[in-house]
Amino acid sequence: MTSVAFATTGETGSNGGATLTAHTSADNPAAPYLPKPTGSRPVGTTSLYLKDTSRPDPWVAEADARELMVSLWYPAKSTGKQRAQYMTPMESELLLKDGGITSVPYDTLSKTRTNAFTDTRPAGRKRSLPLIVLSPGFTKPRSVLTALAEDLASHGYVVAGIEHTYESVATTFPDGRVTTCVACEAPDRTETFWKKLDQGRAADVSFVLDELTRPHSKWNGASLIDPSRIAMAGHSAGGASTLTAMVADSRLRAGVDIDGLTHDPIPDGGLSRPFLFLGRQSNFSPGMPSALSWEREWHHLTGWKRWLVVTGAAHASFTDVAILAEQIDLDTGADLPATRSMGITRAHTRAFFDRHLRDKPEPLLEGPSTRYPEVTFCAVETRTCA
Repeated sequence: MTSVAFATTGETGSNGGATLTAHTSADNPAAPYLPKPTGSRPVGTTSLYLKDTSRPDPWVAEADARELMVSLWYPAKSTGKQRAQYMTPMESELLLKDGGITSVPYDTLSKTRTNAFTDTRPAGRKRSLPLIVLSPGFTKPRSVLTALAEDLASHGYVVAGIEHTYESVATTFPDGRVTTCVACEAPDRTETFWKKLDQGRAADVSFVLDELTRPHSKWNGASLIDPSRIAMAGHSAGGASTLTAMVADSRLRAGVDIDGLTHDPIPDGGLSRPFLFLGRQSNFSPGMPSALSWEREWHHLTGWKRWLVVTGAAHASFTDVAILAEQIDLDTGADLPATRSMGITRAHTRAFFDRHLRDKPEPLLEGPSTRYPEVTFCAVETRTCA
């Protein structure tokens, strides 16, 4: 039995990379699959190539424009004939190699069965659908948030997953280029590094919002988006950058930080829009050293806010990484089964967005639930969770 790191997570200190343990070596493991969405609507998906010529790339000096790949998931008129590819074989290989995993064929993740269909017609009335932006952890491709995105889309949301170029182990562009993680080559990942990353991601988010809400958008379903109902969530570094993006762009009405240390403090003026912290008990219970960044931000959040921790979860538990690892017999170190942790992540993020973008009452966010006893509500002032 060997332990391997399944790529770094973009955090420092005790919130570092998830550890996976390989139990077996299988020549032909069964194809991995994502859990089915819980909503009633078919899910469509497509990818957009976007180029921001107003700014250079923050990581590659010779790139005079910022190029991005964005995946869109949305409610569709009907199921299609072709399920979407989870990632390319090259992306799968680079992600597994980055994690030091040799116990499965390198193209394994590219065979993952998704629940969304490619380029099916979007369903909805003009300006009727809320938009959720998703940002993955450092080194991770946008695809690791697919299970969450598919679920939100099945409940009537448009979801935009942003690939932050040169911060992912592999980004594939339409012309066949595959870029890797240039930011990973930074000699010191200090607070200055993480602030640069957060601020660059905030600029990425604002540009993507511009592109999706402007007239004559490159996506033919863009007219269905309600520009007054936009929010964001991210995992790890993506969660941290959600706060930075909200401070920079008032179009983001609400945000969720999923298990991510924050590095770019909220200004003294505070942030009055709704915010949710959702993380591991082992790292983000109030009073723990790794929770200090959340405590700092908590006191600058002046609107609706919640701090939830999930007993038994590991850092990877909130993403597809845990689900796929479990299916190919790798251990993330979590005590909570991956399907259960994904169910918790889906339910609580959707409840948050339903409340703040659709004005739906959500008892799930008002206190402990017998449906999810693993989730505790934290009172930061007393540093207790119950």
